[in-house]
Amino acid sequence: MTRTVPGSVELLDRALGYTRARLAGVRAELLDAPTPCEAWTLADLLAHLEDGLDAFAEAAGGAVEVLPGSAAGGRVAVLREKACALLAAWSDPAPGDVVLEAGGARVDLGTPTLVATAALEVTVHGWDVGQSTGERTAIPASLAQQLLPVAHRLVGAGDRGARFARARPVPAMAPYDQRLLGFLGRT
Repeated sequence: MTRTVPGSVELLDRALGYTRARLAGVRAELLDAPTPCEAWTLADLLAHLEDGLDAFAEAAGGAVEVLPGSAAGGRVAVLREKACALLAAWSDPAPGDVVLEAGGARVDLGTPTLVATAALEVTVHGWDVGQSTGERTAIPASLAQQLLPVAHRLVGAGDRGARFARARPVPAMAPYDQRLLGFLGRT
């Protein structure tokens, strides 16, 4: 896993680049298309991605308050702007650790871990967008290889069911993108 702020920002940059390319395939007539996330449409996924970009950008200021998301469909141009703003927010001199506040609980997250988490979230949802638009572009092997230990560190048994589907079996020697997606419950 990336353990430095510059290393995790570089990982985030690559994740955002991959996802921005997938967003190019979004068209208005596809917003009702299903996604790999059960019961979600592409519009739902874009709204979730927009919320995530906002939260990770807010975290660059030192704290995040987790609020329920909106079901409104996101716009691709807005997502691109927010992706650039997110990268800019984390590219400044290394911020300190971030406090995540959710349901009255406070959790300190190390900055490299948080930025790597953003990279994981952005990449996998970029892949989801590509599946929904019919563009079946694989996650680049080097990106998936760096994200796999992030996923293993962040996704535990308690996350299955609500946040992630159960892991899918993947051969041990499968390409890194297949291992990453299988671990996160995608096929």
